[in-house]
Amino acid sequence: MKILIFTEGTILMHKMALGRPRKKIVEQVKSKLKGVKNYVSYIPIGNAVSKIQTWQNQGAEICYLTSRRTPKEIEAIGNVLKNYNFPKGKLFYRKKNEQYKDVAEKIMPAILIEDDCESIGGEKEMTYPHIKAELKQKIKSIPVKEFGGIDHLPDSIEDLKL
Repeated sequence: MKILIFTEGTILMHKMALGRPRKKIVEQVKSKLKGVKNYVSYIPIGNAVSKIQTWQNQGAEICYLTSRRTPKEIEAIGNVLKNYNFPKGKLFYRKKNEQYKDVAEKIMPAILIEDDCESIGGEKEMTYPHIKAELKQKIKSIPVKEFGGIDHLPDSIEDLKL
């Protein structure tokens, strides 16, 4: 089973968000607080690493999707995933003229986990709502609150599919 997980806002956050309430973190992003775009210093949200490891241990193929587009920024996110020991998985990104939906439709995960994009415009910025209707039926969408993490999601991939 392939699980596609959005990185920024879903499992990663800027370092200045540490210890802050979720609403305050959203405000930091909306106000374009200096450091929000310092991707090399991003940190995991909650226990994302162990949660994803639990799924991978049950046989899930993990894929990541970043919002970053430049080679330097993509590399920064890849290094954060590596440095914090996130489970191995390919890091996908949008190429020129691609939207998130295009990437997701190519990958065709069984499950797509992404945040609700509260700080940048909500649903119109999300991936799943824009996927072709006939493909949506094959993908389980699990939206989470931006910067709320994934700790609350089931440990069992079988329960995750429900």
